[in-house]
Amino acid sequence: MDKFVIEGRVPLRGSVWISGSKNATLPLMAAALLADSPSTLYNVPDLRDTGTMADVLRFLGADVRFEDHVMMIDPAGFRNHEAPYDMVRKMRASVYVMGPMLAKLGRARVSMPGGCAIGPRPIDLHLKGFSALGAKMEIEHGYVVAQVEKLRGAEFSLSGAAGSSVGATCNVLMAAVLAEGETIIHGAAREPEVCELIAFLRKMGAEIEGAGERVLRVRGVKSLRGARHTIVADRIEAGTFMVAAAITNGDIIIKNAPLDHMDAVVSKLHEIGARVEQTPDGTRVWGSFENYSPTNIQTWTYPGFPTDMQAQFMALLALVPGTSIIRETIYVDRFLHAAELNRMGANIQVLNGMATIIGVPKLSGAPVMASDLRASAALVLGGLAAEGTTVVNRVYHIDRGYESIENKLTALGAKITRVSDDELEEAAGSAR
Repeated sequence: MDKFVIEGRVPLRGSVWISGSKNATLPLMAAALLADSPSTLYNVPDLRDTGTMADVLRFLGADVRFEDHVMMIDPAGFRNHEAPYDMVRKMRASVYVMGPMLAKLGRARVSMPGGCAIGPRPIDLHLKGFSALGAKMEIEHGYVVAQVEKLRGAEFSLSGAAGSSVGATCNVLMAAVLAEGETIIHGAAREPEVCELIAFLRKMGAEIEGAGERVLRVRGVKSLRGARHTIVADRIEAGTFMVAAAITNGDIIIKNAPLDHMDAVVSKLHEIGARVEQTPDGTRVWGSFENYSPTNIQTWTYPGFPTDMQAQFMALLALVPGTSIIRETIYVDRFLHAAELNRMGANIQVLNGMATIIGVPKLSGAPVMASDLRASAALVLGGLAAEGTTVVNRVYHIDRGYESIENKLTALGAKITRVSDDELEEAAGSAR
């Protein structure tokens, strides 16, 4: 199992190119199953998650080819209506295939994704939407079993206790575009990734109104054609590199940051005291802890502060003098990284979905364990800022959502190396 070994306290300088958005790519890959001809996606990130989704599509019968960030998906052989546990357990987003299954095949048998390290994320809103469209839903032996003779348009809401759901909006939308009649979805998610899916579906021939709004109107069509689409840059990866500049007293130019989608993140960086400016070369981010001040953050659905940036900001605030508070309203258990940051000398107390962070003068390198994708990024950021050596275990988590992150950081001057367990033991033996 690979690990990252990081020697900290190196200011990052230079420029970085942000990969395509993971969270935009996955639903588009599933949507390609809806077409009667091949689709081509450009700027697809080379990640564990995109590889897993490609395997799922192949299992369902599609032909998927991927080379040099270009993915071709031919759905001609799409006949299988089952996504088994061994595949869905690897990546929750595998449930995105349920919408295309119901729309094209009239039936679906998909393993329940279950919980994860950041807490349970139920798919009740997905099932609510499919039921409203006429599908009969049952839970059997850990699988969602659904069937429908013909999906029919309906009016319903997808709002949940934690606001709108990106996953449910995307999944139900993919079913609705081939349903008979008009579908009106209230409480739809407004995230840029949903807008990307809508743009792709429109290229395929879908009739959808309301992208970026809380209400979506869908007029069902009889068939869709394949389309070409270029994936937008990943706003979470861009935000992570912005924090990397701030936490290392660095100066980074991000070549293609999707600033139109990042108001909440940029606003908080400004509030803390980091500088973010648009230049002819890209988005420049720099700062110094001498000028930083604490802040309070509350995660919420777009355009609020993204839960996927909460962990990275916690690492930064751990070193900002004064007391900061982070309230996690989307996944209240998404704080496992706090204990690992405390191992490095941070002072973070977590209670009832709220983290109180008292800034410390320094972090010290330590062995830490990643619990999920964004926690991995936070621990890498902490290691970049810490004195001494940090070893981040379970970096397969970070490989799910960051393409070659160690290479990008190395190009900015970071001292970070990917090693295996065997290599670490060999190095330790040589030292003795």
